[in-house]
Amino acid sequence: MGKLFRGKGKYSDEEFDDEEMLEDDSEEDEDDSEEDEDDSEEDEDDSEEDEDDSEEDEDDEEEDEEDRRAYRRRRRIRNQIIAYAVVFVLLAALIAGGVVIGIGVAGKLREKRQAAEEEKLQEQLAAEQEAEAAHDVAIGAPEEMEEPEEDYMGELVDAILSEMPLEDKVAGMFIVTPEALTGYSTVTQAGDVTQEALNKYAVGGLIYFAKNIEDEEQLKALLSGTESMSRYPIFLGVDEEGGTVSRVAGSGIGVIQVGDMAAIGESGDTSQAYEAGLTIGAYLKDMGFNLDFAPVADVAAAGEGELGDRVFGSDPALVSEMVANLVDGLEGTGVSSCLKHFPGIGDVEGDTHDGKVETAKTLDEMRASDFPTFQAGIDAGADFVMVSHVTAGAVDEASVPCSMSETIMNVLRDELGFEGVIITDALDMGAITEYYTSGEAAVQAIAAGADMLLMPENFQEAYEGVLAAVKDGTIPEERINESLERIYRIKCADKLSE
Repeated sequence: MGKLFRGKGKYSDEEFDDEEMLEDDSEEDEDDSEEDEDDSEEDEDDSEEDEDDSEEDEDDEEEDEEDRRAYRRRRRIRNQIIAYAVVFVLLAALIAGGVVIGIGVAGKLREKRQAAEEEKLQEQLAAEQEAEAAHDVAIGAPEEMEEPEEDYMGELVDAILSEMPLEDKVAGMFIVTPEALTGYSTVTQAGDVTQEALNKYAVGGLIYFAKNIEDEEQLKALLSGTESMSRYPIFLGVDEEGGTVSRVAGSGIGVIQVGDMAAIGESGDTSQAYEAGLTIGAYLKDMGFNLDFAPVADVAAAGEGELGDRVFGSDPALVSEMVANLVDGLEGTGVSSCLKHFPGIGDVEGDTHDGKVETAKTLDEMRASDFPTFQAGIDAGADFVMVSHVTAGAVDEASVPCSMSETIMNVLRDELGFEGVIITDALDMGAITEYYTSGEAAVQAIAAGADMLLMPENFQEAYEGVLAAVKDGTIPEERINESLERIYRIKCADKLSE
């Protein structure tokens, strides 16, 4: 038998001489083959198990994949949240920064505005100080007042004056008695004669006395009739100081009686002065008057001198308060007040009704004792100031009556700042008539700065004298217009408020 194995075999043909051994080997081989088959089946079973395990592994892999996807999804969401949070924080920081910057900018703007306002205020203060310094050096021209953007009163006055002939302008500077206007000895009613006289002489006003008053009904008819006959607004005036000088209350008409100013001054109660002005103004307005030649602003010891109990007293401070309160009460009723007798005649000796009267006071002495009371009345709103006929040689070297003194008029305008109507005391007094004709006195008073002329001795002569002076250029027509503007600003005040 040939060799069964070569190479690596352990046995040779000589080792298998016995056939049984070969058969046994063959059986063993079969048994081994069966075992191999069994092993193969086991292997198949193992293979099936492996397949099952493989399927399980695949299921596990799918689950793992799902887990990984879920994890990645959670991670993305987390990253997005973190990103949004970062963006929000950045935006918040930017907004906060912008607010801080805005506050800083606003603060700087406020600082700039405040600095600009302070600079402007300092400039204004400097300008005011310069103006005060200039005023202390010398009294110059009156400070120009700024007119309102729309001066309705000025427009109204200009409209009236533009249509007024020169003759009416000149007549409008006079306040006379109804007797001087009509030529009658006593006037108690307004009839045809009054109408004709007003058509010829368009006077600025009329002043009434006790002889013109019979009773309340008659007085009201007289005043309302006269007003309706005048082509222009007209002043209807009276001396109603209270006490002994009370034309209406003293006539027997049933009005509240106001006592002397001396008694009110002695009380020291300034409210009594206000009540006096209110009471007097109320019944005058009811009768038809619109001008009261009161209060007396002179300083003098009560009961002494020419003025007697017509004054509040000798203390300039007290008199100032009394005058201001009476003016306030009177003007509050719509009746114009008139301070008298500038620059002050309280302590002078003599009566200007009878002749020349002089005061030795210097300007500084007047400033200390007399001017404060007039200043108080002016500040309270008095429409008129009456200038007396006393001669103040220490103030005006011309030694003319103050009613004709340009120096005195300028002091009233410039130093006391009076912008209302300057009216002379009655020009029929001895201090005037003994030295001047009616025409001369009227012309000199207007040339000096008076706006209105009260009761010249001869009205027609005074009127003709002023008219001639304007026509020949002695008095510029512009000077007449200046006075009429002041007059009509008072006359038209009620019309503008209607």
